[in-house]
Amino acid sequence: MPTSLQSAVAGLGLAAMVAMPALADGLKDEIAPTGRLRVAIAISPAGGAFWSTKTEAGYAGVPVDLGKAMAAQLGVPVEYVAHQNSGQITDAAGKGTWDVTWLPKDPERETRMMFGPIYEVADATYIVKPGSNITNFATLDQPGVKVAAVNATTTMRGAIAHLKHAKVTGHQTYDEIFGLLKSGDIDAFALSRDQLNKMAQKIPGTKVLDETFKKTVTAVAVPLGHKEALAFVTTFMTEATTNGTLRKAYDDNGLKDSPIRTE
Repeated sequence: MPTSLQSAVAGLGLAAMVAMPALADGLKDEIAPTGRLRVAIAISPAGGAFWSTKTEAGYAGVPVDLGKAMAAQLGVPVEYVAHQNSGQITDAAGKGTWDVTWLPKDPERETRMMFGPIYEVADATYIVKPGSNITNFATLDQPGVKVAAVNATTTMRGAIAHLKHAKVTGHQTYDEIFGLLKSGDIDAFALSRDQLNKMAQKIPGTKVLDETFKKTVTAVAVPLGHKEALAFVTTFMTEATTNGTLRKAYDDNGLKDSPIRTE
């Protein structure tokens, strides 16, 4: 009898050891089906908790660092899939070209991907061109006023909903809008306040309006139907917020003075 019992226990132990790699393999099949963790990023000099930048060595940014740490935890290489903006990342959500991303969340995007924990809350407002007489939302929201936003983003949708008279036009890149604002070809640019404050330092005479029209929340996301992947990235981000991984990603990307805002 003892021998039979020992054999049964040994059998259960063996089954558990076999099952654990199988579970890990199942997760990897869903979150890294190509054998690499493909991280979707958006490239811009804007910086902040969402945007990444192109460097001589590759890419830099908070999502870049988080993607690298996540891949290391999974035990797979990381691959960055670059886009011009968050709208392009959203459009690719159902095409199987990326496995995980960090981007602004809104109800429209929730129909196209699954979101985990929020790690950034940003106040959206407008910067006005040099020499403008616009001083607040009331003077901005007038017929004939041209407002730019990065195309198909949560900020653009928010600006369209906010402004009843000014015309909001989408553009593909931050760089393009930066040039239009500097030349005076647009009256204002809608974006998060922290990024606009940095822009104001580069274009003398511009002004960031004091009011806020929208709070933009940024979170980790995976394609629809990837429930195991969502559970993994949720745990990863929860731990990253408490174990210093997220703080280090902020600090290493010029955000030492920026608090981590989860709500």
